Amino acid sequence: MNTSTISDSEQNTFQPPQWLQACLLANGDPNHQYHTEDNRLICQAYEFAYELHKQQTRKSGEPYIVHPVAVAGLLRDLGGDSAMIAAGFLHDVVEDTEVSLEEIESRFGEQVRQLVEGVTKLSKFEFSSKTERQAENFRRMFLAMAKDIRVIVVKLADRLHNMRTLQHLSLEKQQAIALETKEIFAPLANRLGIGRLKWELEDLSFKYLEPEAYRTMQNHIAEKRTDREARIEKVTQLLKDRLQTIGIKIIEIQGRPKHLYGIYQKMCLQQKQFNEIYDIAGLRLIVDNKEECYRALAIVHDTFRPIPGRFKDYIGLPKSNRYQSLHTSVVGLNGRPLEVQIRTLEMHQVAEYGIAAHWKYKESGGSNQVQVSSGDEKFTWLRQLLEWQNDLKDAQEYIDSLRDNLFEDDVYVFTPQGDVMVLARGATPVDFAYRIHTEIGNHIKGAKVNGRWSVLDCSLENGDIVEIITSKNSHPSLDWLNFVVTPTARNRIRQWYKRSHNEENVARGRELLERELGKGGLEALLKSPSMQSVAQRCNYQKVEDLLAALGYGEITVSNVVNRLREIVKDQQSISKESNPELTTTKLQETTKKSTSVPVGSQYPIIGVEGLLYHLAGCCQPIPGEKIIGVVTRNARGIAIHNQNCPNIEGVEGDRLIPVSWNTVNGNGRPHTYPVDLAMEVIDRVGVFKDILSRLSDQNINVRNAGVKTSWGKPAMITLSIEVINHRQLESTISQIKNMSDVLNLRRLNQLDEL
Repeated sequence: MNTSTISDSEQNTFQPPQWLQACLLANGDPNHQYHTEDNRLICQAYEFAYELHKQQTRKSGEPYIVHPVAVAGLLRDLGGDSAMIAAGFLHDVVEDTEVSLEEIESRFGEQVRQLVEGVTKLSKFEFSSKTERQAENFRRMFLAMAKDIRVIVVKLADRLHNMRTLQHLSLEKQQAIALETKEIFAPLANRLGIGRLKWELEDLSFKYLEPEAYRTMQNHIAEKRTDREARIEKVTQLLKDRLQTIGIKIIEIQGRPKHLYGIYQKMCLQQKQFNEIYDIAGLRLIVDNKEECYRALAIVHDTFRPIPGRFKDYIGLPKSNRYQSLHTSVVGLNGRPLEVQIRTLEMHQVAEYGIAAHWKYKESGGSNQVQVSSGDEKFTWLRQLLEWQNDLKDAQEYIDSLRDNLFEDDVYVFTPQGDVMVLARGATPVDFAYRIHTEIGNHIKGAKVNGRWSVLDCSLENGDIVEIITSKNSHPSLDWLNFVVTPTARNRIRQWYKRSHNEENVARGRELLERELGKGGLEALLKSPSMQSVAQRCNYQKVEDLLAALGYGEITVSNVVNRLREIVKDQQSISKESNPELTTTKLQETTKKSTSVPVGSQYPIIGVEGLLYHLAGCCQPIPGEKIIGVVTRNARGIAIHNQNCPNIEGVEGDRLIPVSWNTVNGNGRPHTYPVDLAMEVIDRVGVFKDILSRLSDQNINVRNAGVKTSWGKPAMITLSIEVINHRQLESTISQIKNMSDVLNLRRLNQLDEL
């Protein structure tokens, strides 16, 4: 935001909208009929926000208070209660001023605080990439939505007004915000059934992402408007007369122009030109009750010839966002196709306002807070997001899965008992099995679709009846990851693999820890109270669980050793069960005085100037790791080892040379150092590309790479990369390990064998 100050005269140019003026007037008059607690909360929130934002401007140059007032107005139009409207005024104060959430709660109550907190970005936290920040913002937002769904309605109102004023930002920011709006926020509005927000968010995104196509669509619509409106008027009058003749009460009948992005999408999907798209406008018919919806449908089909295959009954089978309506396409006047929607007033309110209709049109009193309960089917999609979002630690994979699963392209299938299951388009019997229960998926042997045996990777269609056949001896296959489409199924398959290979993972974890700390005393250390404390600090119940996590790469050896050092420091000594020698030789930091050289020396190692030296292949030390020089016996000069390298334990003291790193050479450019990595990954298409992409994001050069695959087994990848220091290596390893397809990753040396 722009924090430049504005003059008093510029402040006075802001005039609150009429609805807000009415609130302020009523609040100032104790005898006014609208002088209520709700009105008082709204006015106090506005006045507080006005004072905080009064010296700030937007990029457009207008007073910043215009934005929160507009957001609050949108929430009021959606039927939001006083807490929501107050949150609209206050949604930016925590991020852009010195006001804390605690002060918000003390002034305006817990509900307003929760709404503001749910909308507030993570602007005061540091992240290594924009993707990580974006992912964490969405994680927080969805968790807040689970507590109170009104959070996302406030956020949608905020995003809509920002989109309406996007022209004042740079082209790069316009496209970034528009893309996020199209991929995340418009689908969210759709999931919540708020059609009026969804359509405008899509059109505004379309305007900035594809400006030429947007202008072309605008021109096409303007050219055809007169003929279209005349044709719709004739159809409207014809249907109105026939419906009234048989006594159907018409609440409303009107033309319904489709939004620009909707028409453009249809042109792209059907590979048609604009003049080949006839149903760019439709007719919406609102009647009194459900029975009359079907009676009106019969009249429409009797008046105009229905087009086969174009009838959809969303009343009998509502969409997952609670949308209900009858859709039919008929051949209208002049032989032109016409889409007709038939619904009740209540259905129309839900179609327009979605979840907001819950509080906008309800007749009973009480709090409007909407929580997501386990039995509430309309929020199944949100509960599923919450179930798998913690399993996806990689930020990019989380964003991709979020984007893919927000789009409402669902398929409705049935159990043999007639229960409806909503799955993502392209879902398979395996996705269906895991949707029912994890154990059903883990023991699926086969599937019947509509009474016939089916392969497990077939895509299910609307109306399919699916029966899962299980067996105690059946178990998941890693090949399933190549065709399942739901994050739940993918995560359950990976979890099963990790559990089923627990012994291998524990052994691998023990090996990694032994390599880091040495073999002597390791068994006693693993059984000690200190190691149990390490496990608990790393959120594992047992040491064995910690070793398994080390084995399949969920946690790094450095994290474990650092936790152990913290405990040793806190307790001043390790429990008697552990090896005292291990404590002194491996856990205490070694301090050796290094030889000083002028800054800018061409030698990367300080202390070996003018001498022949090389980095030891057994430990491949890199800057950030404590090193020591060893005079070799084979005329190869000085070998630079990590101070914790097991190979230097028996070296005589007179062969040791104190050395340290010089991270800048004479040209001011950092040196790079080779590091070899080996990883075990799930063998799927594109996994190697994803790994290389993360290395590229870290500016890591790959010197060499190798891949080995075996049918039905994880793939083995070896990489030789160049890093600047230990910190960059740890960051790189963390980025790769957080990928859910990476089962194990370890640093190699020349003694390792794959």
